[in-house]
Amino acid sequence: MKHIQSRDNPLFKELTKLAGSARQRGKTGQTLLDGTHLLAAYLDSGKQPQHILLNSAALHDAEISALLERAAGAPMTQLDDKLFAELSELKTPSGILALIDLPQPAGTIAESRFALLLEDIQDPGNLGSMLRSAAAAGCDAVFLSTGSADAWSPKVLRAAMGGHFSLRIYEQQDLLSVAKAFPGALLAASLQATHSLYDSDLHGNVAFLIGNEGAGLSEGLLNLATNKITIPMQGKIESLNAAAATAICLFEAVRQRQSP
Repeated sequence: MKHIQSRDNPLFKELTKLAGSARQRGKTGQTLLDGTHLLAAYLDSGKQPQHILLNSAALHDAEISALLERAAGAPMTQLDDKLFAELSELKTPSGILALIDLPQPAGTIAESRFALLLEDIQDPGNLGSMLRSAAAAGCDAVFLSTGSADAWSPKVLRAAMGGHFSLRIYEQQDLLSVAKAFPGALLAASLQATHSLYDSDLHGNVAFLIGNEGAGLSEGLLNLATNKITIPMQGKIESLNAAAATAICLFEAVRQRQSP
């Protein structure tokens, strides 16, 4: 196993760029998975990492050792602990990072039956939570507008907890074109809507349209919606967090589809 101790090492320099730059991730088509949970989810999806990076403590960790056996074909490099900490955003680094190729989604919106269209979701934590909910609810695809946060950033990956690897994620999308091509109902979440989510029929092909945390959905997407829906609230709060609203919408669809 190689051991890197210098910040001048070419591999370490490339990894540093990758960890901190959405542009670099897009250019190389790669990202870093931080921690055992994300790597396990990636391996569970049937894929193998391109490279594994370890700190000194990882060599004595049973959970990490089990993952290394599952990824035995990947090159492995030990980083000096200080260098490893620079790549990890965790306050207490887990000890393992995996370099992976970004999955390339196959198919189009026309093949989707349960989709999520996200317009200008800018908070990484919100986006990660939405992807996690979409994966848990059984969505087959998520489409992100050009103004959305980078789906493969470390913060989004951590918040999604492995949800990325059971979804087809399409970034930099023209959502107007995507919505027009969807073969089913388009449900737009809007504070101005009067039709309740719970009065909507969600049994068929459904795509939920969720807008920016502050501005909501654009007029263009609202005009394309089959139905504009709202989530009834009993309290005096003006609105729900975008990620919470998304989860409620998705799991109301799950509830209806499981009902006799």
